[in-house]
Amino acid sequence: MTLRPTLSLRVCAALAMGAGLVAVSCSRTENLQVKAAKAPDPPTVAVAKATTEDLAHNLILTAEFKPFQEVDVMAKVAGYVKKINVDIGDQVKQGQLLAVLEIPEMIDDLTRAKAAVERAQAEVARANDELKRAQSAHEIAHLSFTRLSAVAKQKPGLVAQQEIDDAQSKDLVSEAQISAARSNLTAAEQQVHVNNAELQKLKTMYDYAMVTAPFAGVVTKRYADTGSMIQAGTASNTQAMPLVRLSENSLLRLILPVPESVVPTIHIGQQVEVRVPTLTRTFSGRVARFADKVMYSTRTMDTEVDVPNPNRTLIPGMYAEVNLSVASRHDVVAIPIPAVEAGSDPSSGQVTVITPDNRVEVRQVKLGLETSTKVEVRSGLKEGDLVVIGTRSGLEPGQEVRPKLTTMGAP
Repeated sequence: MTLRPTLSLRVCAALAMGAGLVAVSCSRTENLQVKAAKAPDPPTVAVAKATTEDLAHNLILTAEFKPFQEVDVMAKVAGYVKKINVDIGDQVKQGQLLAVLEIPEMIDDLTRAKAAVERAQAEVARANDELKRAQSAHEIAHLSFTRLSAVAKQKPGLVAQQEIDDAQSKDLVSEAQISAARSNLTAAEQQVHVNNAELQKLKTMYDYAMVTAPFAGVVTKRYADTGSMIQAGTASNTQAMPLVRLSENSLLRLILPVPESVVPTIHIGQQVEVRVPTLTRTFSGRVARFADKVMYSTRTMDTEVDVPNPNRTLIPGMYAEVNLSVASRHDVVAIPIPAVEAGSDPSSGQVTVITPDNRVEVRQVKLGLETSTKVEVRSGLKEGDLVVIGTRSGLEPGQEVRPKLTTMGAP
């Protein structure tokens, strides 16, 4: 009687524990089934948007600024520097007096040449008087001969024939004297021209004692001082000392070695951007001329770019980077270069596109102009399409993804 209540309690406790274990097991099974029913989140992929923009393929070339023209100003005649008016850094205008040379012996030559001209002019006056005298003598001789001939015709035998012949001879002699006087006058006049030419030559040579600027520019070097002996710079191979060096810096030139592959795209008047790292500024330039010949040693063609420098901000000798536009396209569909997988040739490729329902799609595209960051898509894409950039190894066609627009896709 005492053991029955105890057994009943133990049985009831065991049944309660079994029910609890069954309830716990059922709850765990239900949680696993809920978790298994949930689908995994779609992966996030970086995308860029296809945009319509202008593309340009540029070639960066470096060169050194050179003066548009530069010359060592020489003296045409030898002499001592009497006065020099400029120094390094001076801005001069075309025709401005740079220096004056002292040439005493040339002044004596000018005096002698002037005297020769005056003497020749006096000879002209004397020859002119001789011509007038000969003309007067001819008039008298001719009149005498005419009168004697008329009397002989009217009254034959009245005048001796010898007298008529003498009068005719004097007439002819006086006529010849006129011709001689005219020749002498012409020779004297020609001598005046010769002496004037010699005088003009000496004046021209003396004018070279005034050394002037051949063009507007800046004096970059001064060779001579007052009292220096300057030799005549009559030939480029002589050792004559120049006076100054003059550079035209208001317009500078850059000589670019353009590669052979780019030569067909170069044309006169082409606008270029010139960046000067020293000044951290960009200037505008223009292709002004080119050699029209590719050098065998470097396979490049010298191309000159003119850069206006009215404020003399640029200085010859500075280095510059020229942004030369090789090719350009306007209003084309463009995507970043990392979005393209190269194809069998440079004009074909493959891109991974995200459809409007966020599914992966692989497309074949035709490519065009390529810049440093973008590439032109001629077919296979339209503006606004999203393309995957970066790695695409884990993506499958039709897979759902979560696109995330990157700054690389901004136009």
